[in-house]
Amino acid sequence: MGTLDNMAAPTPPSDARSQRERMLAGDLYIADDPELARDYQRAMALMERFNASSAADPDLRRRILEDLLGDFGEGSEIRPPLYCDYGYQIHIGARTFANFGLVALDVAKIVIGDDVQFGPNVQLLTPTHPTDAKLRRSKWEAAKPITIHDNAWLGGGAIVLAGVRIGENAIVGAGAAVNKGVPPNSLVVGNPARVVR
Repeated sequence: MGTLDNMAAPTPPSDARSQRERMLAGDLYIADDPELARDYQRAMALMERFNASSAADPDLRRRILEDLLGDFGEGSEIRPPLYCDYGYQIHIGARTFANFGLVALDVAKIVIGDDVQFGPNVQLLTPTHPTDAKLRRSKWEAAKPITIHDNAWLGGGAIVLAGVRIGENAIVGAGAAVNKGVPPNSLVVGNPARVVR
């Protein structure tokens, strides 16, 4: 995960899609684009407000997250600081809890189910880059979605890479680097993460 070995060549002349449309489709795109820059700046402003908010005002925190994220389920909580790219590609179910320092780079969709638990400093990294040096030099990039099913638990410092799906009730040990799917009801640890139960 994390590379683009089989991605289509950059924008053919007949491709009239915007860079944002290309990004949302999971195709190669250029992030240095005015429309994406506006989306990013909006997210940065909302994150700045959220990260500076007081624990004494949970209603304000929820309102900010409802504006920032694609979905934010009932009873869910994220403790600041939170870092993301756009926010609108993050969908969180009900009663999910994220401890301090969640990094959710949502160039592609990040779908998080109900009752998911995140330890501090978990990273969800959807961005990918071409293995072709010329494409990288030209600033092309893409992303693959991340899905975390209901009742999964990710320990502190876990890293989930692009394209990974974590099954229901699965546990990801603290500090694990997850580069492939995690079966339901399993425990993975290590770098790269491997199933131990």
